[in-house]
Amino acid sequence: MRAASEPLKARRVYLLLKDKIASGELAAGDRLPGEFALAQAHNVSRVTIRQALDLLASEDLVQKRSGSGTYVRRPSQKVRTVLADVANVFAHLIEMGRTTDVRLLSFDYVNPPEQVREALELAPDERSQRSVRVRLVDGVPFSHLVAHVPERIGRNFSRDDLAKAPLLELIERAGHKGASARQEISAVLSSPEVAEALDIGVGLPLVALRRVVYDQAGRPMEHLQALYRPDRYTLQMNLARTGDEGHRHWSPTAEVYRRERLRRRQPVRKKVKLK
Repeated sequence: MRAASEPLKARRVYLLLKDKIASGELAAGDRLPGEFALAQAHNVSRVTIRQALDLLASEDLVQKRSGSGTYVRRPSQKVRTVLADVANVFAHLIEMGRTTDVRLLSFDYVNPPEQVREALELAPDERSQRSVRVRLVDGVPFSHLVAHVPERIGRNFSRDDLAKAPLLELIERAGHKGASARQEISAVLSSPEVAEALDIGVGLPLVALRRVVYDQAGRPMEHLQALYRPDRYTLQMNLARTGDEGHRHWSPTAEVYRRERLRRRQPVRKKVKLK
C-alpha cells in the first residue's frame, strides 16, 4: 500500500508547490525549505519530497544546487498563456486558431458515440468526421481537442486542410456559418493518452470543456471535447453591473471584453495573452 501511495503523495506535494510558484508566493530566486522541513510540513517522507522536487525540476520550475539547496528557477523564456473569454466563444475560437500551432493526431469518419450522435442530431446511420488535435503556443502543447462534425459537412474539407486551418473556419467556408454555441466547463484528470499528447504526467488535473456549435438555423454542426492544461490556459468572463436599482446583476459584456483585449495588447506588457 505504501509503495502505491507514495507517487500520489509526491504528486500532491508537487502540485501544491507548483501552485505557490505560479501564484508568486514562491518567487524566482527564492530558496525552498529543506527536505526535512518540507517533509514535516506536508506529513510525508523525505523520499516523497525528493520525488516532488524532481517533478518540479523536470519542468524547469526549480533548480537543485549541490550543497546549497533548491531554488525557484527564473524562466529563460516566457511561454505565453492563452486567455479565453467564456462569453465570446467565436472571437476566441477564430483568433486562437490563427495564432497558435496545431498538430493533427488523427482524422477519420466514424460511427460516433451516442452522446455525440444526440448532440449533433444525427440519424442512426449517419457518420461523423472525427479529428483529434493538439494545439501549441510557443512550441508547448496546451490543449487536446476531439471534434466531431456531421459527415455531410466534413466532406467539404480534407485532412490536409484541417492541419492548416481552424476547424470552425473550414466549416464556415463550406457555407455553414456559426451563430451560437452551448458549452459546459468542468475538470478531469489526464488519461495516459492525453498526458502523452500534452507532455504532462498521468492523473494531473485538466480543464474540460464540451461545446456544441449551431448554425443560423439552429442546427448543430460541431461537437468539441477540449482538455486544457491549467498552467497554459485560463478561462475568463468579463462582466458589467446592469439592471435597474434594486434589481441589478452581473452580465457578460462585449465592451468589457473589447477594452480588456486592447489593454492586453499594449506593447508595455511582456506576456502576450490571446483571446
